Amino acid sequence: MYHSKITGLGHYVPDNIVTNDDLAKIIDTNDEWIQERTGIQERRHIVRGEDTTTSMGVKAAKIAIERSGLANDDIDFIVFATISPDYYFPGPGVALQKELGLRTIGALDVRNQCSGFIYALSIADQYIKTGMYKNILVVASEVQSLGLDMTTRGRNVSVIFGDGAGAAVLSREDDVTKGILSTHLHSEGEHAKELSVLAPGMGGRWVSDIIAENNPDDESYFPYMNGQFVFKHAVVRFSEVINEGLEANNLQVSDIDMLIPHQANLRISQFIQKKFGLNDDQVFNNIQKYGNTTAASIPIALTEAWEQGKIKSGDTVVLAAFGSGFTWASAIIKW
Repeated sequence: MYHSKITGLGHYVPDNIVTNDDLAKIIDTNDEWIQERTGIQERRHIVRGEDTTTSMGVKAAKIAIERSGLANDDIDFIVFATISPDYYFPGPGVALQKELGLRTIGALDVRNQCSGFIYALSIADQYIKTGMYKNILVVASEVQSLGLDMTTRGRNVSVIFGDGAGAAVLSREDDVTKGILSTHLHSEGEHAKELSVLAPGMGGRWVSDIIAENNPDDESYFPYMNGQFVFKHAVVRFSEVINEGLEANNLQVSDIDMLIPHQANLRISQFIQKKFGLNDDQVFNNIQKYGNTTAASIPIALTEAWEQGKIKSGDTVVLAAFGSGFTWASAIIKW
């Protein structure tokens, strides 16, 4: 049995910065209101025609592959996490394979919302542990800005999200004391509609229904979030899944060198930090700059933390996420 180790990281965000004051020009909101509730000061939005979910994933992947020291031909498999694919189908994994000029390797699309990167990481980890693949490219990329209700009606959700991509190369590691020690995945579909986009969907209202009704008050194809309900569940599930990972590896909270939570809301991250008694050097947050980039938030934050020297060889790194589904997950990594 092998372990998998992250050998390369990369991220990409669009150049277009959208501040809270920018949003206040088109939505009845203000900087104080947004920062008080979310901690977000600005986010990145793509310029239509310049970036897509796939193109951002490609840019992040190129950096990760280069940093891994591998060539494109060394990549054996792709796992791509997103809820905002360029097309309804096929998913962006195959488009990424084409744009990178990779061999005709397999490409798997993962759709687990804010937990998507950890789910994708877990899948790649299992393939490497069993010896099926040696080097796997894991990508998470999201374009949320084009699907938001950018009016006062949608302000509670639309001020939160941003666009961006992150990528990691996982490679076989013979030393089983290093790399990904364990991953832990959960879901609770009972609450799926509390954070959701209901249409278009084959089980309810498809594109033809939306077009036929042409109802200007139809909000089913915009994101809906029961904010307080999601917050209350998030802080519980974050704590549970972090503890689950620590217990599985006989670790204590004091062993955590770096916690990188999904960047959903700065208030959630601060709540978890306080609950676990972690100091500011043990938790990495960048939601202030990028907003919630859904599946891409953890790899973007992980890359920045590593680039800034906040993650070093031998560190114990904990990744944790909670989001729509409800799904939640954690990964324990020995760097």
